[in-house]
Amino acid sequence: MGGSTRRVEDSSDATLNEGQNSSMVSYNKGSSWKTTSLSRNVSRNAEYDEEENAEFHRGNAFDENNVHGIIMSEKTLVGEVHKVGIPEYKSSVHQFNAKVKETFFPDDPFRQFKGQPWGRKLWLGFQYFFSILEWAPRYSIGLFKSDVVSGITIASLAIPQGISYARLASLPPILGLYSSFVPPLIYSVLGSSRDLAVGPVSIASLLLGAILREEVSPTDNPVLYLQLGLTATFFAGVFQASLGVLRMGFVIDFLSRATLVGFMAGAAVIVSLQQFKSLLGIKDFTSKMDMVSVMDSVFKHPHEWTWQTAVMGVFFLLFLLMARYISRKKTKFFWISAAAPLTSVILATVFSFISRSENHGISIIGHLQKGLNPISTNMLFFHGPYLALALKAGLVSGLIALTEGIAVGRTFASIKDYQVDGNKEMMAIGLMNMTGSCTSCYVTTGSFSRSAVNFNAGCKSAVSNIVMAITVMVTLLFLTPLFYHTPVVVLSSIIIAAVVGLIDFPAAYFIWKVDKVDFLACMGAFMGVIFISVQTGLLIAVGISVLKILLHVTRPHTILLGNIPGTSLYRNMEQYKEALRVSGFLILGIESPIYFANSSYLRERILRWVQDEEERTKKEKENTLQYVILDITAVTTIDTTGINGLLEVKKTLVKRDLKVALVNPGSGVMDKLQRANMIESFGQDSFYLTVGEAVSSLSSVFKQEA
Repeated sequence: MGGSTRRVEDSSDATLNEGQNSSMVSYNKGSSWKTTSLSRNVSRNAEYDEEENAEFHRGNAFDENNVHGIIMSEKTLVGEVHKVGIPEYKSSVHQFNAKVKETFFPDDPFRQFKGQPWGRKLWLGFQYFFSILEWAPRYSIGLFKSDVVSGITIASLAIPQGISYARLASLPPILGLYSSFVPPLIYSVLGSSRDLAVGPVSIASLLLGAILREEVSPTDNPVLYLQLGLTATFFAGVFQASLGVLRMGFVIDFLSRATLVGFMAGAAVIVSLQQFKSLLGIKDFTSKMDMVSVMDSVFKHPHEWTWQTAVMGVFFLLFLLMARYISRKKTKFFWISAAAPLTSVILATVFSFISRSENHGISIIGHLQKGLNPISTNMLFFHGPYLALALKAGLVSGLIALTEGIAVGRTFASIKDYQVDGNKEMMAIGLMNMTGSCTSCYVTTGSFSRSAVNFNAGCKSAVSNIVMAITVMVTLLFLTPLFYHTPVVVLSSIIIAAVVGLIDFPAAYFIWKVDKVDFLACMGAFMGVIFISVQTGLLIAVGISVLKILLHVTRPHTILLGNIPGTSLYRNMEQYKEALRVSGFLILGIESPIYFANSSYLRERILRWVQDEEERTKKEKENTLQYVILDITAVTTIDTTGINGLLEVKKTLVKRDLKVALVNPGSGVMDKLQRANMIESFGQDSFYLTVGEAVSSLSSVFKQEA
């Protein structure tokens, strides 16, 4: 493994080891390095006169003057070649444990327990699962004042939005208030985010309703529909909590930023179009979620349009959008957009009560049940023909809700410079939804709009969620009769104003500017949502994300390396235009693990590189190709198929009178090569620490053999 040491020539003062200290260092059993004495019994003079050099170049096809940056002067120095270390032997059990720890416990959650007495460990364990125990002892009156203001502010937004989003899911409006009471209390005890405002959200509500309405009508069979909604919420919670317990949070990473931007924008468009039913007062409206069906339903029933409803809806929509615009322009006026929805509800309710708008074709909410959340465990069912439907709705809405909640929490945590534990968040959100399903709540998560208001209002901890829940509790106990005359159309205006913020044009433009493939994924998700269905759009989003991963995995990048003049550095020739080819050498870099999914492709790609290089040298009448150097620094792992693939490459190139060298294999790669006895198959002198050492050493060997 570079094990046989050789004499090499280095003509520059640049460090041969590419920036590493070339002083004597000891190496013992793969854990350190040592500089070895040169063992090839080939003696050469330290200097050549011009006549001898000229004779050498005329008699050999290998032109020393063309080996840029390696052999550039007539007076050469004897350099050193370092051995590539083999890691210490580790048992399969040890390697498996290390892999499991790295995969499922990268944050090392047990670090805080080390060296602690049992009593302290027990307390730390409680703190890990109940975050409130961690920050409550340090809580103060000053923090409480800020949280009270924040909690009341977000409650003014949560009450109208909760009622609106419940209608979006085709559930009883009162469930929106229930879902803004119990879940925030659960999250404040378990969650690790200080800024996340919990409650119903538009996209999860849309998905839940869209999936359930495929098989069950909320008007024809409201009891069954409600049972399915609560059961789906329970399944969503189980799914979310399981991901946290099993530490499988990487599952939500399959939804890339680009696909989420497209999916959210498409869902926002569909949600907005669906509100034409209430904005125009249409009674007979489609339950489908694609744009063509929705628009067809709008223009198919013009005789049902009521101008009174349209005027009221447009007025309050403009009012909400103006409030949103003012708050975005002047962040100190954030309270304007926060108070606008509740203000709209109050104004619309008063106007409706005075004018008796229900007599003029304007629909109103009607009776809302007074009192706190009733227990709903008897509404859950785990058998029957609709169980699969509830499971599907729960998994899909739960995945989106989890993705949104964690993304929102991390966003504000990064602004305030604190950490949000993703796995704890999954467990908190999951347990929150499981508990919610038993107390008449449907799928909830962290809302971006309410969390932004919470953040701008100066919240200091999860106590703001408790304050919000208490405010909603007071509403449930005493104020629900006041919503009787609230026009449905104002709820539609609130929904449209809320989801407009999900259409992120700057993010879409940034994606287009930076990565066209990502933009294709973004538009694929967007088009899938608006022209097919929300569920199909989500599947397209996930499918495109997985396809992109597969393309990166199965078609890894290989690069051509060249020497930076005056140095021993070798870099990508496409990136560094000053980099020069080394005569007689083809130096390639592999930027991916090598395993069964890409082994065949890499073999074919390397051979094509060789063929192209041979054709180029023949066409330009340069020195013939002698060596192929593979820089596998970026190859983090290799499997048995990859090892066989490398061996096949070597055999193929040897048949073409080409020699192969491997540069800087990592410890995991060297360990597997040793276990497979591939070091002997390749030859111990085929492994080098740096590209510079490989080029210098092989150049010297070539001249000696010549």
